[in-house]
Amino acid sequence: MSEGVRTLREVGSAEEIEVLYWVGCAAALDERLQRVARAMVRVLQHAGVRFAVLGAEERCTGDPARRTGNELHFQILASENIATLNRYGVRRIVTHCPHCLHTLRNEYPRLGGAYEVLHHSEFVYALIADGRLRLPRPLDETLVFHDPCYLGRYNGIFDAPREILDRVGARRVELERTRARSFCCGAGGGHAFFEDRGGGKVNVNRAREAVASGASTVCTACPFCLSMLEEGVAAAAPRGAVRVRDFVELVAEMIGAATSPGNDPVGLKAFEFLSNASRRTVEE
Repeated sequence: MSEGVRTLREVGSAEEIEVLYWVGCAAALDERLQRVARAMVRVLQHAGVRFAVLGAEERCTGDPARRTGNELHFQILASENIATLNRYGVRRIVTHCPHCLHTLRNEYPRLGGAYEVLHHSEFVYALIADGRLRLPRPLDETLVFHDPCYLGRYNGIFDAPREILDRVGARRVELERTRARSFCCGAGGGHAFFEDRGGGKVNVNRAREAVASGASTVCTACPFCLSMLEEGVAAAAPRGAVRVRDFVELVAEMIGAATSPGNDPVGLKAFEFLSNASRRTVEE
C-alpha cells in the first residue's frame, strides 16, 4: 500500500484502528469516483484518524444484486463480507456510498453482521465538531446540495452534509425539491447499470433544477448521484459553467489535498488492488 493506506490484514485486528473505511465497488472501478476515495483518505490522514481498508478482501456489498432481483447473489456476497468483518472483529465502518451504508447498516444485521456504520458526511462532520479537522479558509462560491435517496429518505441523514458545507463558508442554496422530497438522480433500483432509452432522462431533469438554482457547484454525497449528475450537467449547462463534486472533495481541497489526476497525493496504485478484487466480484 502507498501513502500509509493499510489493509486490515496488514494491521492485524480491528482493535488497532478507529474505523474501517469501506471503499465500495463504485470507487474501486470508476476512475472519477476514485478521486472521492482519495479525497476521503486525505481527510482521514489529515485528521489523524487511525483507519484501514479491507483491500482485496472487500467484496461488493450485494446491493446491486438485491435491487435487481438476484437475492441468491446478494446472500453469497453478504455472507462472505460478514465472515471477513467478524473474523477481524470490526465494529465501526465508514463509507462514502449511501447504498453501501444502507446495506451494511440495515440489511447485514439480519444475517449476523451487526456494526456501527456511518456515512462519511456523519464522520467528517464529527471530526470538524470535535476539532480534529480544521478548515483553514472559506470557500468563495455558491453551492447547492442534492440529497441522495439512500442517504436522505432511506436513512434520514439530511443535516450532516449541509453542516459541513456551511462550515466551509460557502454560500449555500436549496433546490425546490429537497431533503425528504428530493428528486432521484435516476440511478436507484439498479438503473445506474441500464441505458435509458426513454424521452426525458431523469438525471438531466435533476441537473436542470440544480443549474437553475444559480449555484456554481452541485454537491452530493453519493458516487451514483455524482456520476449521474455530472452526465446531466454536461447536457444541461455550458461546458465548465457548473461543476459537480462530492462534499469531501471540497474539504480535501480546503486542507490542501488536491484530488485532480495530475496532483494526487494518495495515488491510483493505492486502490488498484481493490479495483481488481471488485472486477472479480462483478464477473462472478
